[in-house]
Amino acid sequence: MLRGFFLIFLLAGIVIVAMCGFRGEHGQRTPWEIFPDMVRQQKVRAQAPLDFFADGRGPRVPIGSTVPIGYEIPKPQMQAPPGITPSGAPAGEEFSHTPIGFSVGTDYYNTGKMGANWGTGIPVPVNAELMQRGQQRFNIDCSVCHGLTAAGNGIAKQYGLNTVVTLQDERIRKMADGEIFNTITNGKNTMMSYGGNVPVADRWAIIAYVRALQRSQNAAAADVPPEELAKLEKKAEAKPPEPKPASSPEAQKK
Repeated sequence: MLRGFFLIFLLAGIVIVAMCGFRGEHGQRTPWEIFPDMVRQQKVRAQAPLDFFADGRGPRVPIGSTVPIGYEIPKPQMQAPPGITPSGAPAGEEFSHTPIGFSVGTDYYNTGKMGANWGTGIPVPVNAELMQRGQQRFNIDCSVCHGLTAAGNGIAKQYGLNTVVTLQDERIRKMADGEIFNTITNGKNTMMSYGGNVPVADRWAIIAYVRALQRSQNAAAADVPPEELAKLEKKAEAKPPEPKPASSPEAQKK
């Protein structure tokens, strides 16, 4: 009985090969496919004609005034002061900036690494514009999980995502900027990769804003400039005392 089974199995295999042929074999007739081959999909290939549209073209013309995600609009060329590169980096330390804002290089700006180690420092000029951009991108991409103050109390955690860490933790505050950049780019643990969604420049803007949030939630009086500290103390002294709650009629009777 077992011999008959193997014989039937062998004959069935020969019939299937004879009917369907081998992968890559040339023939005059359309091969039989038990399962549709992935090389023949119902899709429109790039630059292929299509009768569905009136113009006969398969690919559609991009919508006007739109740009691909991550594309950086070229900025007007400005004369940089002597010894300063157009990006603001010190002379000899120019970072690679390309029209497409995703990681394409191997330098610190694109990888967060200096050699074999994580680097520290924001490789772009930190100004009000960068901080505003970082705040905007953080609120859009990060606050859902990490919260608006980076305390790990975003709306996602309220709905059961209990693995969100607080960026105010001492470990994160001491973490190198390059390692945070790598985490944003490639993800870590339950955090997904944002390398395909957030351009390189925006990742550094987010890191700059995260550092500001960490400083704001863990600052001491010694971190405040003396002149600003004096102003705060004057405001505290000039603040009227809070009124005491009025006693209830029952207490007055007693």
